[in-house]
Amino acid sequence: MRIAEVIVDISTSSIDKIFDYECDENIKVGQRVFVPFGKQTIQGFVINIKDNTTCDLNKLKKVTSSVEDEVVILPELIDLMRDMQKRFHLRMVDILRLFIPSEMRTSKVKPLFETFVCLDDKIDIEEYTKTIRKNAKNQLELLGILNAGQRYSKTTLCEKYSRSAVQKLVQDNVLIESEEEKKRAPSYVQTKKVTFEHTPLQKRAIDTILADNDTYLLFGVTGSGKTEVYMSVIEEKIRQGKTAIMLVPEISLTPQVLANFKARFGEEVAILHSGLSVGERFDEWRRILCGDAKIVVGARSAIFAPIKNVGVIIVDEEHETSYISESNPRYNAIDVAKFRKNYNNCPLVLASATPSIASYNKALLGEYKLVELPERVNGKPMPKIQIVDMLSEIRNGNTTMFSRVLRDELEKCVNDKKQAMLFVNRRGYSSFLRCTDCGYVAKCSDCDVTLVYHKEEQKLKCHYCGKRYRILTKCPECGSTAIREGAVGTEQVVSMLKELYPNVTILRMDNDTTRTKNAYQEILTKFGQTKPAFLVGTQMIAKGHDFADVTVVGIVDADQSLYHSDFRSTEKTFELITQMSGRAGRAESEGKVILQTYVPRHYAYRYIANYDYKSFFEKELNIRKATNFPPFTKIIRLLFTGDSEEIVRENTKLYYSKVKELMNNNLQDFVYLDAMKSPISKIKKKVRYQILMRIKEKNCDNIVEKIYEICDNIEQNKVSLFVEIDPQNLS
Repeated sequence: MRIAEVIVDISTSSIDKIFDYECDENIKVGQRVFVPFGKQTIQGFVINIKDNTTCDLNKLKKVTSSVEDEVVILPELIDLMRDMQKRFHLRMVDILRLFIPSEMRTSKVKPLFETFVCLDDKIDIEEYTKTIRKNAKNQLELLGILNAGQRYSKTTLCEKYSRSAVQKLVQDNVLIESEEEKKRAPSYVQTKKVTFEHTPLQKRAIDTILADNDTYLLFGVTGSGKTEVYMSVIEEKIRQGKTAIMLVPEISLTPQVLANFKARFGEEVAILHSGLSVGERFDEWRRILCGDAKIVVGARSAIFAPIKNVGVIIVDEEHETSYISESNPRYNAIDVAKFRKNYNNCPLVLASATPSIASYNKALLGEYKLVELPERVNGKPMPKIQIVDMLSEIRNGNTTMFSRVLRDELEKCVNDKKQAMLFVNRRGYSSFLRCTDCGYVAKCSDCDVTLVYHKEEQKLKCHYCGKRYRILTKCPECGSTAIREGAVGTEQVVSMLKELYPNVTILRMDNDTTRTKNAYQEILTKFGQTKPAFLVGTQMIAKGHDFADVTVVGIVDADQSLYHSDFRSTEKTFELITQMSGRAGRAESEGKVILQTYVPRHYAYRYIANYDYKSFFEKELNIRKATNFPPFTKIIRLLFTGDSEEIVRENTKLYYSKVKELMNNNLQDFVYLDAMKSPISKIKKKVRYQILMRIKEKNCDNIVEKIYEICDNIEQNKVSLFVEIDPQNLS
């Protein structure tokens, strides 16, 4: 007897287990199938085929049929599912859903076919023409342009000569129809293939990565030619008959990356990210599955691509927190990349101009192999960073958001017909509206966060749930009309720039301006083609972009990320500003960076100004060691959410008592334990509580396992519980 182990595709945690079904010879591991489940027939995933079962044979049900003929989940991904289930404590069905496009699961998208027609070579056209009425002008004209042996799009002919004329020729067997699948390919900016000699440092980096199947930290300054290293390594792997995965942190980076890769590798490249249409994503995924694409480029989810025989995995800007999924299912794409690296016995390249503290520490300890590119490929120096004290500007009578130095540099940029990029780590017009009489700040009714003022829409918006509110004209608390704006956002910066430079093209790139399809590409293309021009944006403009004529970078308010309630705030500030600074002076023209701050003597800015990552790393590592923060410990968070504050609070207390008991039995492993309301106490009407703990690295895995056991053994009562290891967002 042939038995299929099936995971049913149903959203109930209590039945997240493997079921046995009898199956025919045509059922394969990795297929999607229809199976009877209770009184209904539902979809499931076949994860194994075996010869026997412990189930009662009289009650054993049979697989109804397969959803599609081909295998859609590779054996490698089934093994990955088991690893992720153990590592991240996820439901098996949630992991399996990551492996295929969501539209495919719900049958919302299918292959697109195009109909072609051609002349039947057995037809005597002259004789047939005699049978056509003289007033059938479309038919006669159509016959006059048709050539034997040539195919024509039926849709195109119908549009030009009428559907009835084409259909009549089909009915009379003059035209023979055939169908062909039409691929919905993502659009990209075409560029010419660029070839140049590798620098000695690039060549050494390429040779080092190709020498072994280790994990490498590629530490290269902005403009050092990391992308060329990626492509050269991939090129060699493709020559060896292997494939490659290339991850980028932002969708905004994919147009440029895709253009470079398409110019080099053509149709061997497929792209996967959330900005594609459902049809494009489906077709790209099928190209990968069928082996038509050898290289996958994409954001976090591309690590699950069904690509076989992986020869190298590259994670660009490895320090980015966007590689960590903070929604269900929670996972770290770099951890998944490590699994696929080990499974395929291939190199894994983690690359950045500003490696995370954790990654650089692993490189120094020998866990990763360090490969450095300390110089720009063109030999040009890094752009000079000038720190401007905004308190001094205010004392000298300048109360605008732009320092005199930044104004001067922007004027020079305009006169020289160059480009500038201005970084503001906040979208909207203003971060909040405040009553200056009583201090009231407008907040979302469903989330415990302040509302952001969007001037163009004349709305207050919640950036967590998306809810919109009317603009305040008077304070609801005291009735005062003294309503003032808070810290500036991208929209306000653009507004002021347009006042100052009415004849300059000013573009904005943030989550508000990039919601539509191809918006990233359109903004970046327009910016690249326009001089002079200013591009204002959030962190999506801070990395990866390469524009030869950008000579000025302005950091409008460097302090925005510095004082977040996160032990990594200084590290993130260093990363953001260094990455942003690297956008200037990448070609012949020298670059200049104006860093505006209210705390010019902060140690982070001193290291930033000198591009001194290693000294910053030593300083930050010593602070982390003294305060027992990662990488010397691991942070574990139990996050509780629900509708009722009382129920969520009581559940939190119950779990806290169990974790405290665990701590008392393992005091040597615990550094910190506490239960509290989350800093953001409500999101989308869901109340949020958390238990935070810091565990010594040495015995952390054992403690994590015991935490999971506690979570499994307590029945959750109307509360959702998430276990997060080293969460990137502690709010």
